[in-house]
Amino acid sequence: MPGGERKLKIGMVAPVWERVPPTKYGGIELVVYLLTEELVKRGHEVTLFATGDSKTSAKLASVYHCRPPRELLGNPVPDLLHVTTAYKRAAEFDIIHNHAGYSGIALANFIDVPVITTLHGIFTDINVPFFKAFKDAVYYNSISDEQRKGCPGLNYVGTVYNAIDIDSYPFEAEKKDFFISLGRVTPLKGTHLAVEVARRSGVKLIIAGKIDPGRDHDYFDEKVKPYIDGKQIEFHGEISEKKKRELLRDAKAFIFPLQWPEPFGLVMVEAMTAGTPVIAFPRGSVPEVIEDKRTGFIVDTIDEMVKAVGRIGEIDPHECRNYAEERFGISHMTRDYEALYLKILEKGKPGSKG
Repeated sequence: MPGGERKLKIGMVAPVWERVPPTKYGGIELVVYLLTEELVKRGHEVTLFATGDSKTSAKLASVYHCRPPRELLGNPVPDLLHVTTAYKRAAEFDIIHNHAGYSGIALANFIDVPVITTLHGIFTDINVPFFKAFKDAVYYNSISDEQRKGCPGLNYVGTVYNAIDIDSYPFEAEKKDFFISLGRVTPLKGTHLAVEVARRSGVKLIIAGKIDPGRDHDYFDEKVKPYIDGKQIEFHGEISEKKKRELLRDAKAFIFPLQWPEPFGLVMVEAMTAGTPVIAFPRGSVPEVIEDKRTGFIVDTIDEMVKAVGRIGEIDPHECRNYAEERFGISHMTRDYEALYLKILEKGKPGSKG
């Protein structure tokens, strides 16, 4: 192992609902994949608990051998079966890294090995009582400092930002004549506001992302679709990973009028890696991810966003790429997690004397 540091036996518990790495949507699964691969490369012995169609250099352990049980989403049984199978083997590991959420937290009380849980979601009125009840059951890692504000009293051990495979993203300094709005089409992402900014600025906007049935589909029909003309405003729907990277590479900027405190917007990192600046409101993790006036513009209003579109030439695409490499590369994330693992092992299981 590099540096002669301690080799660890790690149980990595992915969510059970998507394969690792994901074929399309699945930000958590992608982070789990990148972390697992780098840990193995760095000499650790990792067992990945994921669906049987997952691809990994670690040892793969699966309850669902062929594919994710997506048709059972909402039923607690697949998740419980998945996590209990991992925890029955707890004695094989120095530490367990839980990405599977609630089950991995609640069941940690029944094993002797320390568990670190990465918080990938947001705190709500519904789940905060759960987290407070299990605030000391595991060690918690936040994916942004902003995320902690929703439930500050947990047994936090650190903040480690998510990473992407920087080298796999194409970079282009000479941009094409369009801006992009990328991600799920929903009021929370402010897709309609991106349309307003483009129309007021007189620039071309390409929108790409999935539309969930129900309210999001109604939102699209009412707030977005009337402005799609195939010329100034284009809609490409849910696109492949390859196409997403091409659009991010070629766009002048990513317009991101976020309307909720998203704990970590991975797509912002993807954009900067491709050399594409981000124009965003200062909600959620945005101020931690974007460096204002270096990798984009952080603005407070639609009027300011329109002005930022006109100033996008002030941002150097090379600076965007350099910044992403400095802060959000796989090695950086993995080293931070290694430090947390060792810190936890010094402390011992929560509630113990170490």
